[in-house]
Amino acid sequence: MRPAQKTAHFVLYTRQNDLPHARLGVVVAKRFAPRAATRNTIKRVTRELFRVSNLAPLDCVVRLSKAVNSKAGPATTAQLKAELRVELTRLFASQQARKAP
Repeated sequence: MRPAQKTAHFVLYTRQNDLPHARLGVVVAKRFAPRAATRNTIKRVTRELFRVSNLAPLDCVVRLSKAVNSKAGPATTAQLKAELRVELTRLFASQQARKAP
């Protein structure tokens, strides 16, 4: 499956489905986010933004593709959430643009 969209930390894969709604899968590898609290935060923010994105009937898989806890990265959970929201909003917005005929 080819990536539909990429950002600094995430890759989004999509495929049409025959259901009346979109579905989401989230993959957060331990090697990119060693702390369980960080992995759970990433999944929680991803699901929250997916719910409000109002996508066409798609199967979406969001995969973390780069470490988020680097020395240059955000030091607090609040900063991490803010950065994740920006990236994930951009990912889901790219799919909303495809929704319109």
